[in-house]
Amino acid sequence: MSLATAQRRRSRHLENPVSSNARVAPAQPPFAAEVQGWLERTMPPGQPPLVLFTTLARDTRLFGKFFSAGLLDRGHLSLRQRELVIHRTTALCRSQYEWGVHVAIFAARVRLTPEQLHSTVHGGADDPCWSDEDRVLIRLCDALHAHCTLDDALWQTLRDRFSEEAMLELLMLAGFYRTVSYLTNALRLPLEANAAKFPPAEAAVL
Repeated sequence: MSLATAQRRRSRHLENPVSSNARVAPAQPPFAAEVQGWLERTMPPGQPPLVLFTTLARDTRLFGKFFSAGLLDRGHLSLRQRELVIHRTTALCRSQYEWGVHVAIFAARVRLTPEQLHSTVHGGADDPCWSDEDRVLIRLCDALHAHCTLDDALWQTLRDRFSEEAMLELLMLAGFYRTVSYLTNALRLPLEANAAKFPPAEAAVL
C-alpha cells in the first residue's frame, strides 16, 4: 500500500463529528476554592474555563490529579516541540476538541503553518513541510500511538537531539495527551467556541 493511500485511509478514520450532547454535565460556579484557583491561573483573563476543566471540576480530587499531571509549564522542551507533540498526539487520537484548543491558543505562537497543521491530522513525518527535528517528533508520536514503545533506532535518533530528561518529558507529554483525548472523546465534549476544527483532507497541498 502506498503512503498516499495509507494517509487517505487514516484521514477517513480521523473524521470526528462534533457532538453537542456531552455525556457528563459540567460543574457550575461557584467552584471549590482549589478549583477556582487553578482556573484563574490557567485561563487568560476574561475567558471562561474550558468545558473539559469544568467537567472535571465536578470532583475536586480528580480535578487536582489532572492539573497536577499537566506539562504546560517551562520544562526541557521548547514551546514548539511541546505543541507539535500535543497536536500530533491529539490528532492521532481523533480528539478534535483538544487539537482545536491548542491550535487556537498556540499554533501561531509556535509558527505552525496551515500545511503543517493539516499534516498533523492527515499527513505524516515524510511530508515536505517538516524540518528534520519536527519529523523525529512526529515519528515519536506515531510509534507511541501504534506500539506504546519506541524501537532502538528511533530512541537513538531522539537521544541524538534530546537529553534524557527531555526524553522522559516527551514520553510523559504524549501519554498525558492520550489521557486527555480519552476524556474529550468518551465524554463527547462539544467543541469550544473559538477552537479550530480538523481541516478536510484536501485542504492543503503538501
